[in-house]
Amino acid sequence: MTWSISGNYLAGCSCAILCGCAVDAKPRDAQGTERCLGVNVFHVADGRLDDVDLSGVDFALYNQFPSNLTSGNWKVGVVVDEGATDEQASALERILSGDEGGPFGQLSQFYGEYLGMERAPVSLSDGDAPKLSVGGRTEISYEGLTGPDGGPTTIKNATFGFAPEYAIGTASGQSQAFGLSFDAVYGEKGDFAFNSEQAEGAPTGRG
Repeated sequence: MTWSISGNYLAGCSCAILCGCAVDAKPRDAQGTERCLGVNVFHVADGRLDDVDLSGVDFALYNQFPSNLTSGNWKVGVVVDEGATDEQASALERILSGDEGGPFGQLSQFYGEYLGMERAPVSLSDGDAPKLSVGGRTEISYEGLTGPDGGPTTIKNATFGFAPEYAIGTASGQSQAFGLSFDAVYGEKGDFAFNSEQAEGAPTGRG
């Protein structure tokens, strides 16, 4: 089967700025704990799995990384917006769990525990003060960092990332889902494009 999804995302995690997951470093929060708890909310502007149209669907990908990414033993859970059909939710779960190959198929080798898929309202706002929301679970706001020219501070060509280049900043808010609870500190946003034919440049599932 073939699949593709593209659109934009917003993420928040417990790591002190900067999150080291992008370069396979051990994560570290403000208390010095070496783990990363995060959530990534994606808006699929265009996508499909074979004949299942995924365009317009929002979903959240939750993570707990107990150490650097390639050490494995990740915990991963998925929430698909309640407005999606059961067919769309099932198709996204197959992609994100790694069953349909591509970059998430590569990443699934690091999964220690797949926490399953749930349904809830999932939303992502853009603009100057973007926010992500997963009903009853997560509310996080993002404020981008800027450089000397006033433009967004970005990370480019990271070892692990959801995009070739993405903006970074601070995040605030709380998350409680799949038994994973954290206060958001670090945030990032960007555009993503994944498909079943990709063999390199896999996303991390990282917050």
